[in-house]
Amino acid sequence: MKIYYYVHTGHRIGLDRFRRACTIMRALGDVDITLLCSDFRIANEARHFGVDKAVGIDVVRNIPQIAEHGDKLIFDSEEANPIMLEDMRDFFSTFIRVSDKKDDVKMENEFLISSYLSGDGICNAVAVDDKYFEKKAKTVEISYFFGDDDYEKDLEKNLSFIEDLDPSLQLGFYYFLDYEDMLRKKFKNHYEFEDYDEMIQNSKILISSSPQAILESLASGAMPIYVQREDYTTDFLELFESLNIPIVKNYKKEDLIEIISSINNINYSKTEQSTAKIVKFIKESLNL
Repeated sequence: MKIYYYVHTGHRIGLDRFRRACTIMRALGDVDITLLCSDFRIANEARHFGVDKAVGIDVVRNIPQIAEHGDKLIFDSEEANPIMLEDMRDFFSTFIRVSDKKDDVKMENEFLISSYLSGDGICNAVAVDDKYFEKKAKTVEISYFFGDDDYEKDLEKNLSFIEDLDPSLQLGFYYFLDYEDMLRKKFKNHYEFEDYDEMIQNSKILISSSPQAILESLASGAMPIYVQREDYTTDFLELFESLNIPIVKNYKKEDLIEIISSINNINYSKTEQSTAKIVKFIKESLNL
């Protein structure tokens, strides 16, 4: 009987779920888990995120080609419809689902990890690696991380949103080669993809469309500003509002400038250091 962790990734999806999955898998330590990614490219990079076993499977429907009936699965994706989810609950002896939706419902034959819900069989927690809670000097005033995906080159289309703030730019994973080169020239101060942790820990203010980056930045003691992309889920808005994280929609520059000008007066909430809580829940659910 094997344990798998499926996460939805890709050049139109980004790596928020992947970064969260790696956080959880690192925290689980020596538990033998195989990470299944819907993108072969990031699966090949997983070892750099502390994950030894990763396989690219292209689409969620290929999971049964890897796993066997009775295996155990942690599932982080919104791809599956209710019928497919029920089939997975029947196929796997243990099914743990990660959910970002406030109106979600835990089914009888599953366990749930949720930032909103609580109750029997539910772990109410947000996955942020413990390393981000180690407070370090903030040597960079402002950084900008659009996200790991920018297939439509929206960062370039909306450069005026942040250009005169002179931020350090965090480059993403799924950027086109010529696009990356242009951005490196445009932003003399930039972080390569491999320098993501350094960017999170060094930035005093982080402007980002990545929900996971926002949570990690908050944990590090920084002052994050969330930019809601039109092509991204709005599931995190209520969570961020509860944490007093300012939100900018539709690239409204006047809103961004106003937030930055008064950012020292924002009473950011503190995030709970809850990786140990998630690990305990998963191990108990998997009977480890």
